[in-house]
Amino acid sequence: MTELKRTPIFPLYADIQGSRCIDFGGWELPVQFYGIQKEHEAVRERAGLFDVSHMGEFFVEGEGAEAFIQHMTTNDVTRIADGQAQYTLLCYPNGGVVDDLLVYRLAQDRYMLVVNASNIDKDFAWLTEHLPEKGVSLTNASANMALLALQGPAALAIIQPLTDAALDQLKPFHFMEKVQVAGTEALVSRTGYTGEDGFEMYIDAQDAKSLWQALLEAGEAHGLLPAGLGARDTLRFEARLPLYGQELSQDITPLEASLGFFVKLDKDDFIGREALLKQKAEGAPRKLVGIEMIDKGIPRSHYPVYAGEELIGEVTTGTQSPTLKRNLGLALINKDFAAIDTEVFVEIRGKKLKAKVIKAPFYKRT
Repeated sequence: MTELKRTPIFPLYADIQGSRCIDFGGWELPVQFYGIQKEHEAVRERAGLFDVSHMGEFFVEGEGAEAFIQHMTTNDVTRIADGQAQYTLLCYPNGGVVDDLLVYRLAQDRYMLVVNASNIDKDFAWLTEHLPEKGVSLTNASANMALLALQGPAALAIIQPLTDAALDQLKPFHFMEKVQVAGTEALVSRTGYTGEDGFEMYIDAQDAKSLWQALLEAGEAHGLLPAGLGARDTLRFEARLPLYGQELSQDITPLEASLGFFVKLDKDDFIGREALLKQKAEGAPRKLVGIEMIDKGIPRSHYPVYAGEELIGEVTTGTQSPTLKRNLGLALINKDFAAIDTEVFVEIRGKKLKAKVIKAPFYKRT
């Protein structure tokens, strides 16, 4: 068996009684510390701290860096300035998704790409395969970096006393470099994966433990809890933020996943553009929708979805919403059945249980 990888924070998990780790894409990561429900509520009402150091970081540099990223991704990287981040996708020629990622513009000729942990090797190979002969360099810095995410309405109150930087002036999807946070130099961005306000801190791996401890100490008076993968998943699900491998894959296009806003078909050629143009013109055959169970049952990933006796798709993610206390799901289904209030059936343990199509995201912070 292959030995599981661990983040720099791993030795500190044992300090929290109740922490439980699982194999997540080859990483030994905490699924929970105090319980998914408690951690979820902490993020929605106060704050949670996530160790997401398993994520991948690539640096794209050189005079051709912007043009290279523009060709590889679906969004328009020319629309962001230094100090801004952008959500985007890498696609295959057929329109399927290689990965979804964040692009950070550090300078006109220098960018950081943040990719999903399970796709680090695949993404790096894909980008390397398409590198021009000159003008662009690509570096995988994932092993040397750590990433902590402080999320929730109290995030600013917790982090601001630890730094002289005016983080209250930082807008969403903007970042500051070389910020001292509790004595640790970090790139701090106002981004996250929970549907709440918050900050992500990219740091040197060797500084991760001290910053983790400083943030937990600073957040204690605010009700901060460390949070694991379980809460991260329920939080992003309520906000309809996609997870690669469930809402996105090589067989699911961004248009089917309701991410058309991040696909700029009017820009110059990018990989997958022709297929996505065709799909846009003809109408995507499937659509990602929200569903709510009417009968008693919880929709889970890959459960079949029917309209009458016709199989029309499957659940991509589903759970009982910790915030709303309703049994909800995201489902990729035939577009003909995607209208709000359409009655559908989810097959759960051999029984077809009634549900209906509802508006998503299920949760939006005020």
